[in-house]
Amino acid sequence: MEPHDITSTIAQIQRRTFLARAGLNLGGAALSGLLARDTVAATVARSAQVGRSQGVIDPLHYPPKAKAVIFLCLAGGPSHLETFDHKPLLTKLDGEPMPESVTAGQPIAQLQGKKLICLGPRRPFQRHGECGAEVSDYFPRLGSLADRFAIVRSMVTEQINHDPAHTFMNCGTALSGRPSMGAWVTYGLGSEADDLPGFVVMTSKMGRNPQPIAARQWHSGFLPGQFQGVEFATSGPPVHYVANPPGVSPRHQRDLIDTVAALERHRLGRIADPDVATRIRQYELAFRMQTSVPHLADLSGETVETLELYGAEAGKATVGTNCLMARRLVERGVRFVHLYHSDWDHHNGIDGFMDEICPPTDRAAAGLLIDLERRGLLEETLVVIGGEFGRTPMGQGDKGKIGRDHHIKGFSMVLAGGGIRGGITHGATDDFGYHAVQDVVHVRDLHATMLYQLGIDPARFSVEFQGLDTKLTGVEPAHVVRSLVG
Repeated sequence: MEPHDITSTIAQIQRRTFLARAGLNLGGAALSGLLARDTVAATVARSAQVGRSQGVIDPLHYPPKAKAVIFLCLAGGPSHLETFDHKPLLTKLDGEPMPESVTAGQPIAQLQGKKLICLGPRRPFQRHGECGAEVSDYFPRLGSLADRFAIVRSMVTEQINHDPAHTFMNCGTALSGRPSMGAWVTYGLGSEADDLPGFVVMTSKMGRNPQPIAARQWHSGFLPGQFQGVEFATSGPPVHYVANPPGVSPRHQRDLIDTVAALERHRLGRIADPDVATRIRQYELAFRMQTSVPHLADLSGETVETLELYGAEAGKATVGTNCLMARRLVERGVRFVHLYHSDWDHHNGIDGFMDEICPPTDRAAAGLLIDLERRGLLEETLVVIGGEFGRTPMGQGDKGKIGRDHHIKGFSMVLAGGGIRGGITHGATDDFGYHAVQDVVHVRDLHATMLYQLGIDPARFSVEFQGLDTKLTGVEPAHVVRSLVG
């Protein structure tokens, strides 16, 4: 055979191979598209039929201990040394140089390159409950409930500045655009509410310049948009445009929703776009919220004793009002409530700012635990209290307006309800409160423990994104903190 004949034969074989493989690939793509379309359409139909969002984990991996989560985020980074981690040595060394051996080679935010001086706790600590947990005098009401919650004193995180630290705490990564923990939970479990979002966010602020919180902290990322957190206001209407405009009756609104949804379903059948499926679901949810939200926000049915328990003020976006609203949300079937309370970023003037911000926070947090328990909700509601990181054992600023810098190597959080063992203190930092040295709990471990209590195996809960099996707990090992779970 001549050389040109060989080349011609090879080319023909390559063309035949390409066409054969292309046929298979195109057929596979078409089949995949049809299956995706049918899956999305079936999901939408099921959601419309039952009137609520369905989760992808069915059945659950484990028997759940919790059905809902309330995360009270003290945005800005509360000092563990003024809340839940007693360090007598710091009191003794107040005003003395911090030993270089403690801080050498460690990441420090604004104190980098400065002279490091020990700053003792600003208030005494007392032992509370049968467990004898040590809690700062800044939190006497919460301290009185010590037998009902667990203190984690060995938290660590990876980001030392606020925005990436919030992103890491909320999303398990500092990368923007990833799903928040509330989105992950509602995606996995769905919601038991048929007239409210499964994931609700509320904010309150007081004290110094409030820590800004970006809306991407409760975003759905690459998950379907229906799992994004919905921000509720506690001042004025909770949701913008929740009421019909003048001249539009509920019947007219119902007709409009049905017509638009029918058009969207027709479009969904042609292009199988998950965003279209999300819109159909959200149109229906928005219509139902027009009735449910005003009733939810009406606190007139709450007793005076309950309002005083939280320190709640109807129509005001306070931490007490938001904690009360959180209880009202979970008892209506909302899966995840994230409360952001600003600001705990006390680089200076820590004494005055703590005197201002701690009493209402202490009252609201204690009121939430008491009210959930007496209504039989604490057992099935996981409550998490803490910030994105802690504060340094070294002082910052002038002596008359001294504060503390950001700290990521050891800080504290509180967990209660949802199967969490009460009356225990997990882990420890060193004598200075600098390094977590015993039973360290990474943010990923916190996420893993939360998912486990909800009946989800954190290692098996993933979504393929950009070719990777992406998880809330990331690619590195995350461990359930067994000492915390009942």
